[in-house]
Amino acid sequence: MKKILPFFLILLLTGCLYPDEKRVENQVPIKDQILSVEHAVVQYRLEHQSLPVRYSETATNPFQQYLVEFHKLVPRYLQQPPGNSFENGGVYQYVLVNVEKDPKVKLIDLTITRRIQEFQRTVNEYRRKNRFAPVEEVVATGVFLLDHEKLNLKEAPTVKSPFHPDHRLPLLMDGDGTVIVDYTLDLNYALNKFDHQLKPGDDIRSILVKHFFFVPQNSVPYSIEQGRAVFANE
Repeated sequence: MKKILPFFLILLLTGCLYPDEKRVENQVPIKDQILSVEHAVVQYRLEHQSLPVRYSETATNPFQQYLVEFHKLVPRYLQQPPGNSFENGGVYQYVLVNVEKDPKVKLIDLTITRRIQEFQRTVNEYRRKNRFAPVEEVVATGVFLLDHEKLNLKEAPTVKSPFHPDHRLPLLMDGDGTVIVDYTLDLNYALNKFDHQLKPGDDIRSILVKHFFFVPQNSVPYSIEQGRAVFANE
């Protein structure tokens, strides 16, 4: 009995310390998980002449409006929601884009969502006490950089880019007092990396949606001027 007990203790500790990212279902590449959902969506659409989505009335960003409803796909078209999906304990929310012509599955990173929500609460609390947000700089028409020191933050808030591993993206505020992500860095990277026919007046966020697995969540439209990304309302 003395020889067996340590073995069970090792098994118990191994199970307790095994991190979520090491689970088998979370080791499947993002691309493969997206393709499996896209295949299920196609099969569902062929049978029902509709898409398995829920339209978000509150999402103003067109890339966040059509949320995949996995309960319509499981188990007939999909064994279970992807291991990295919110519905299965993961950090990604699955959405459909280009629903009218050629629906494609993309991801919303919920770790970014949580960071935005935290900063939004800080901004709202400051505005509640002071009536106005602590604007440090007008970045563009209706887009503002806030004074992080007045918000009692040690540094300007940023989020990790889902499009480039080395990019940190600033959090700004729009004219309605809503926190948004500034994707200028990612957009300029994509404009230089990929061939495109984008012109002034186009919403160039489409280049990120086309070439990456993620959508530019919590963002406002951007256009292009002299080959560089600018806020569309500048």
